[in-house]
Amino acid sequence: MASRAEVERALAEVLDPEYPVSLVDLGLIRGVEVEGTTARVDVAYCSLGCPCINLIEHDVEERLLQMEGIDRVEVVESFDPWTRKDISRRGLVLLHQAGVG
Repeated sequence: MASRAEVERALAEVLDPEYPVSLVDLGLIRGVEVEGTTARVDVAYCSLGCPCINLIEHDVEERLLQMEGIDRVEVVESFDPWTRKDISRRGLVLLHQAGVG
C-alpha cells in the first residue's frame, strides 16, 4: 500500500499544463488521502473556468496509477479559493525564471 507521503511526493512531479511548476508548488493540491489502493486528491484551480481542469485531472491520475499500491484515483475539485499566496517560495522562483510574475 502506498503512503500519503509517497503520493504527495509523486504529485510534486506533476507539472501545471501552462507553467513548468508542479501542482504542489503552485498550491493547487489541497489534500491527499489514501485508503487501501485508492488515492483521493483534492485540487483547487486558479479559476472556476480553468481550461486545464481535464488535463490536470488526467495528469494526476496518470502519475498516481504508476505507483505500486495505487489502483484507483479520485480527483475532487476543492472550492477552497486559490490565491497567489498559496504558491510556495520555490514555485515563485520557478515562475519568475519562466518569465511569469
